[in-house]
Amino acid sequence: MVNIKILGSGCANCKRLEAVVRKIIAAQGATAEIEKVTEYAEIMKYPILSTPGLVINGKLLSAGRIPPEADIVGWLAQAAAPA
Repeated sequence: MVNIKILGSGCANCKRLEAVVRKIIAAQGATAEIEKVTEYAEIMKYPILSTPGLVINGKLLSAGRIPPEADIVGWLAQAAAPA
């Protein structure tokens, strides 16, 4: 199962990123664990300077922006591929 973390305080962009990720996962019929990380100390464990941040399977893939949906789809496909 893919583990996804949305890093941010709950700002509008953080909420939008979460909505986009949930929409993509639902459209793909995939299963994923989505976690919202709002604690500043937890967010600072990643090399992030601004939110929202997107972490998939422990790897920070985007920070400070909402990435294009095509990028998120690709990242999720890579994360779900068998190793």
